[in-house]
Parts: sequence; structure tokens; C-alpha cells
Amino acid sequence: MSETNIKRLKNSVAFLRVLIGWHFLYEGVTKLFNPDWTSMGYLASAKGPFGWLFSAMANDSIIGVIDVLNWAALIIVGMTLILGIYERLGALIGIVLLAMYYLAHPPFPGIEQINVEGSYWFVNKNLIELAACIVLYRLPTGAHFGLAYIMNKKSKSE
Repeated sequence: MSETNIKRLKNSVAFLRVLIGWHFLYEGVTKLFNPDWTSMGYLASAKGPFGWLFSAMANDSIIGVIDVLNWAALIIVGMTLILGIYERLGALIGIVLLAMYYLAHPPFPGIEQINVEGSYWFVNKNLIELAACIVLYRLPTGAHFGLAYIMNKKSKSE
């Protein structure tokens, strides 16, 4: 692959990283500042092979902790991906979150879809964004475009 094509690939992946980071950050911040938001309904209505696990997470005694972990993880993923620092960790946390969202309401034939947007068959937006986070994990671009690049450039000039 030519150097020009490598640079184009890095630019494209960095752009994808920032967009996904924005999505995670926005979702986390809106949950944080919405006093009425809770994951209770989403978890309690979970279907599929892991429905029992997500229903257990909707328990009144732990739902507050689950909610804080959810919005905090979303914000952490968003910040790491937008800024281009610790992006592999951010992508990994994003993969775990998206896998949980996917498995809570899997778009499998024969499973009733409740509390989800759209009508899907095996592949939904959570699975697609999960796959994109795998790409971000495998091809980190913070040293090309992000805070890691700025920090590296600053340390070289000193």
C-alpha cells in the first residue's frame, strides 16, 4: 500500500473514530443530564438468551449503580475517541457496551422486539457500531490525529 493510501486510510479511520466518539459522548451526556432517565425499562424488557441477566440488572437495589456505570462508560468512550487518547481502551469499553446493548434486545427471528428502534434481522445499528469499534481498536489513529499526536509533537520539539 502506498504512503498516500496509508494516510487516506488513517484519515478515514480518524474521522470514523471522532464520529463514533461523538455518538457515545452525546448519549452519555444526555443520560447524565436527564433526571428522568433510567435503563430500567430497557433492561427489564430484555429478550433472548441473556434476558434473565439483563432483567436481574434492572433490580431496584442496583439500578442506580447500573445507570451511573452506563452513562459514565458512554462519556469515557466518547472522550477517548474524540480526543484520540487511550482510544484502544475506549474502543474496548465501547465494544463491551455495544455487545450488551445488542444481547439485551437481539434482532433474532422469533424474538419480539420491544424498546428498540427499527425492525432488524440479525444485524442492527449496535452490531454495526460494535464492528466499527473493533476497527478502531485494531487501527488506533490518535498518534495521527488527536491529542496523542499533539503531545508527541510537543515532546519532540522540546
